[in-house]
Amino acid sequence: MTLTSKKAPSSALQEKAGISQPESISSQSVEHIQHSRKIQPSAEALVQGILAENITALSRAITLVESTNPMHLAKANTIINSCLPHANQSVRIGITGVPGVGKSTFIEAFGKHLTSLGKKVAVLAVDPSSTISHGSILGDKTRMEELVKDPNAFIRPSASGETLGGVARKTRETITLCEAAGFDTIIIETVGVGQSETAVHSMVDFFLLLKIAGAGDELQGIKRGIMEMADAIIINKADGDNIKKAQFAKVEFNRALHLFPAKKSGWIPTTATCSALTSEGIPEVWNTITEFLKVTQTNSYFFEKRQNQNQFWMIETINDQLKSNFYNNPEIQQQLESTKKAVQNDEISPFAAASLLLEKYFKK
Repeated sequence: MTLTSKKAPSSALQEKAGISQPESISSQSVEHIQHSRKIQPSAEALVQGILAENITALSRAITLVESTNPMHLAKANTIINSCLPHANQSVRIGITGVPGVGKSTFIEAFGKHLTSLGKKVAVLAVDPSSTISHGSILGDKTRMEELVKDPNAFIRPSASGETLGGVARKTRETITLCEAAGFDTIIIETVGVGQSETAVHSMVDFFLLLKIAGAGDELQGIKRGIMEMADAIIINKADGDNIKKAQFAKVEFNRALHLFPAKKSGWIPTTATCSALTSEGIPEVWNTITEFLKVTQTNSYFFEKRQNQNQFWMIETINDQLKSNFYNNPEIQQQLESTKKAVQNDEISPFAAASLLLEKYFKK
C-alpha cells in the first residue's frame, strides 16, 4: 500500500518580502573614517596644526604624548621640542578638593568668567584610575556642559594611571602643547585624594584649594598638609542656607593659615567664599590670582619657581623612563615571572630578588 503525500492547502493570504532595512551607518563613511585613521600625520604637520590653533591637531598630539607605546616616544618628543619656544606664556592654576566639593561646577563658572574677559582657557582634568580594573570614567566633559561649547575653551580629561599622586605622567608636556596652541590660562584639576596635590603643586603657578562648610574636613585639611601648599582657600557652595556656615568656615581657615610659616613667595594666602551655582564670588577669585602674579613676578619668585619645576620634572622623567626601560627589557620580562613565584614561595627575599634583577639589567 503506497502513501500519497497530501498537498498543503493553498491559502489566500500570502506574505510578500518586505523592504530591507536601510543601513544605520553609511558604508562609504565607515571606509572614509577607517582610511583617515590609518593615516598618521607627521610630527611637523601636528606642530603646524598646533601653532595654527587647530584643536584636532592638539588633541592628536596630546594622545601621542600620553601614549605608553615606545614607538610614539620619539615623535612625541619632537612635537614637544618644536612647541617649547612658543610655550611658557600662560598662567597655570591648580585646583583640588575632596570629591563632592563642586570642582567641576566651579571650574565651569570660573572658565566662563575668564572667556568673557577674552582669555583662552584649557582645562586638564585628571581622573583617578581604578586600582582594580585600571579604567577611568573621564566624565568631566559631561559635567561642564556650558564650558565645553565655548569656542575659547578646551577640556581634556585624562586618566591618572599609576603615577605619583594620581596626576597623569604627561600632564606637564600637555601644558606645553596647550600653551603653544594659544591658551593663556591653564587649569589643572585633580581629585583631592592621596598625594595628587603634591604633583599638581609642582607644575602650577597658583594652587587653589576648594572646601565646603560643615563637611567635617576642616581639621583634616590642616592635618594633611594641603593647606601649606595652598595660595588661596575658597569655600564653595556659599548659597542659600549655607551662607552662614561658609562665613564661619572662612574665619576658621583664616585662623589656621596664621599658624603656618611665611611662604618664600612673599604671598600671604587668602580665604574667600563663593557660589559656583550663582557665580557669586567668582570674579574675586580671578582678582586674587592677578594680585598673586603681580607680587611673585615683582620679587622674581614666579620665574625661580618655574625653573625649579623644570628641573624637578626632568628628574621625574628620568625615573619614569628608567622604570619603563627596565620592565620592557626582554631578559627581565623572561626572568620576572619565575622570580615573582620564588618570592611568593619564600624561596628568596623580595630585596634579594630585586637586587638580582637589577644586577642583570645593568650588566646587559
